[in-house]
Amino acid sequence: MPQLFDQDDERAPNERPVSAIAPQYMTVTTQAGSGLLPLYATGAWDAPQSHVTRAVVLLHGRLRNADAYFNLGHRARAAAGRDALDTVLIVPQFLASADVEAHRLPPPTLHWDWVGWMGGDNAVGPAPISSFDALDAILQTLASRERFPALSSVVIAGHSGGAQVAQRYAVVTRGEAPLVERGIAVRYVVANPSSYVYFDEKRPDASGDFAALDETSCPQFNRWKYGLDDLPAYVRAGNGEHSAAALESAYMRREVITLLGSEDCDPSHPALDTSCAARAQGEHRLGRGLAYMRYMRSRHADVQHRAFEIAGVGHDGAGMFGSAQGIAALFGAGYATPAAPVAPAEREISAEKTGSQSKAKF
Repeated sequence: MPQLFDQDDERAPNERPVSAIAPQYMTVTTQAGSGLLPLYATGAWDAPQSHVTRAVVLLHGRLRNADAYFNLGHRARAAAGRDALDTVLIVPQFLASADVEAHRLPPPTLHWDWVGWMGGDNAVGPAPISSFDALDAILQTLASRERFPALSSVVIAGHSGGAQVAQRYAVVTRGEAPLVERGIAVRYVVANPSSYVYFDEKRPDASGDFAALDETSCPQFNRWKYGLDDLPAYVRAGNGEHSAAALESAYMRREVITLLGSEDCDPSHPALDTSCAARAQGEHRLGRGLAYMRYMRSRHADVQHRAFEIAGVGHDGAGMFGSAQGIAALFGAGYATPAAPVAPAEREISAEKTGSQSKAKF
């Protein structure tokens, strides 16, 4: 008898067709071709909405269960005291080839290998379009004055595999430029990813410092998506400067909030990236996140990026985004008291790995 899994359990296998396909589609077009991207969204999200002031683009994890993340977004939005009148929710779905086959989707539907979309790889069909190109297309629509005349802020957020997308996209994005030109604030929220992009060949060592890693022990440790060697086609195709210094400088200017579950510290978690390139960043997600915060602060004493450790929460998207800090990161200051219980304490992570109690607003 086949084993049954909870489709929303992060420990479940990801190499199987999803149970639900998003009901809406948008066309993504680049010089390489075009394709249809499924997505969940609040109503006819790309129709004119004069009252919308905030858009939250929520990215699913490796299970590609966009429906669960759309429901999660609705719950967090309600807890924040916001509704569809002022806040639009968008959850794109990066499908695998098996999903298209199992659900007999139209041939133009974009699809990737099981996890390639996490690092911005090109789709395997119907055209070589990056998952980052898809996010660009969403942001371009949001930047339209005709559709969203009152829009003032956009959040791109993800948990686990979706956090990997959000963190990498924050490093290389081209899509935020039209929003910034309109004076629209853009925020990236990164919750419990398995790994991060490093900007040089240093990695955390046993003492807690950072030292250059010998590639003979792990030849792939500095290749994208773990470092800046062999950048994806999306970056190489851009017209802007994409040296390590330029990418790091642009990343540091962006608003990035990292959320780490205090209990996401299982080195044997079945969904944890255990490649040598990932293990070079730390033993588990919490350790890797804490190390990356130290790394960035060691390079930039004035870094404005913020990181919060959510007490009592493990590898759980609902727990992370349902916490006081998660709701604040997604929806900003001035939200109502969350309807559901939140983690007992959240603390901002300081450069010394100590922290004071933090206020749940930004």
